[in-house]
Amino acid sequence: MDLVIRDARVVDGTGTPSYRADVALTDGRISEIRREGDGPRLTAARTLDADGLALSPGFIDMHAHSDLALLRDPDHSAKAAQGVTLEVLGQDGLSYAPADDRTLAEVRRSIAGWNGDGGDIDFDWRTVGGYLDRLDRNFGGQGIAVNAAYLIPQGTVRMLAVGWDDRPATGAELDRMKELVAQGMTEGAVGMSSGLTYTPGMYAKDAELTELCRVVAAHDGYYCPHHRSYGAGALQAYEEMVRLTRDAGCALHLAHATMNFGVNKGKAPELLNLLDEALAAGADISLDTYPYTPGCTTLVAMLPSWSSEGGPESILTRLADEGTAERIRHHVEVVGSDGCHGVPIEWDSIEISGVNNPDLSGYVGRTVAESARLRGEEPWVTARRVLVEDRLGTTILQHVGHEENVRRIMGHRVHTGGSDGILQGDKPHPRAYGTFPQYLGRYVRELGILSLEECVAHLTSRPAARLRLPDRGLVREGYRADLVLFDPATVAAGSTFEEPRVLPVGIPHVLIDGRFVVEDGKRTSALAGRAVRGTGRARA
Repeated sequence: MDLVIRDARVVDGTGTPSYRADVALTDGRISEIRREGDGPRLTAARTLDADGLALSPGFIDMHAHSDLALLRDPDHSAKAAQGVTLEVLGQDGLSYAPADDRTLAEVRRSIAGWNGDGGDIDFDWRTVGGYLDRLDRNFGGQGIAVNAAYLIPQGTVRMLAVGWDDRPATGAELDRMKELVAQGMTEGAVGMSSGLTYTPGMYAKDAELTELCRVVAAHDGYYCPHHRSYGAGALQAYEEMVRLTRDAGCALHLAHATMNFGVNKGKAPELLNLLDEALAAGADISLDTYPYTPGCTTLVAMLPSWSSEGGPESILTRLADEGTAERIRHHVEVVGSDGCHGVPIEWDSIEISGVNNPDLSGYVGRTVAESARLRGEEPWVTARRVLVEDRLGTTILQHVGHEENVRRIMGHRVHTGGSDGILQGDKPHPRAYGTFPQYLGRYVRELGILSLEECVAHLTSRPAARLRLPDRGLVREGYRADLVLFDPATVAAGSTFEEPRVLPVGIPHVLIDGRFVVEDGKRTSALAGRAVRGTGRARA
């Protein structure tokens, strides 16, 4: 045996009561678990005293935006220090594979606010399999900081086959999209994502999405939509996704599932009743949330979809035209654009969190309304200037959530944890650095919303089951030694809205495949992460 973790409080991921045990690791797997009093102590080449610490499976971040961060940052402590041992990438329908040269340039522009423009990355792949291979051979073949799985981004697929037009796909274009999804699943994707308030993915009608979901289902994957509204019409948007995936026979995982804006205050029970009815009828549904109330996205995402048709350069052209810009303002401020979930925007809720243009750094940390007051101008004038001068690369925090909704949804039996962590920008959302210790510290220890055992199950075995990973997500003999040791009495997020890039406390050790990636509270040099591929096999 390589290592024995001695006298740990084992929180094994099943949700059942914890127990005290020695846990032995051999060749990257859990080789033996000996409960207290069940025989002589285990011995190994090395022993780690875990008295006072909880030992759990590694946390699985079901909604991550580390698609380029894992390639550029070997440290990646933002996630490793939280105890995250696996991230699910390719979220919200927009990422970097599959692609051709044209599409790659367009998607880099479209999500520069999420990941930077990628000027520091060698984009030497064009397929899903190529991207996963690149993760494995990154940093001179050493790998990446934590494990990663990938969702095929439906918006990027539509970009490839249809372009940026707001119209139904032709039969040939739909066939091409189905081929791309099937290829991506065969090459190792675990499912497909959508961003149905982001262009061009939002231009797809339900019939088109259903056909793509049938392909995903045939390869035993799941559909992960950022659905059409988290504001006005949110319940109808959830119903749409449930109905669509039932028709397709596809498993459904609802991305950052919440009920935001004033119209949805106190309405979490209505969402949960909808899900319970679908589950009782046989639907296969799960969801993820982050334990915070504000959301995070890009400023350009607030605009109406018609203004985004044609892609990033078309948006900038429309913003430069006074008449068209006034139409955009009217939709955003008066009508309630589909980009802002059908709710008229409140500029004092929109905080700029990051810019690509350093000349605009003075806007970071202020709401658009506050910056406008300082400049003596209307908020739309400020927002329009920032969009143009930042070439659409601006990220924002949107303060529109409700704590009671957050608490109710996290308690549901199909809930999992996802950070939705955007690492780009000078002042990112603290969830990027704090989601998992925030669950354990604030919502378990301080508020008692979840028991420790239940919370760990939400963050480990439930997501592993959704990803269909047969040997992860539990502390069990034969399983991979992706493990976290934390102190239940002190674990807490260090990140705040004022200081978002602060690492958590109370998580001294993190292991991936039995290798320490965090030891005694410090990041090691280990690059133990690899691409975690779906089976890719089509069902008979």
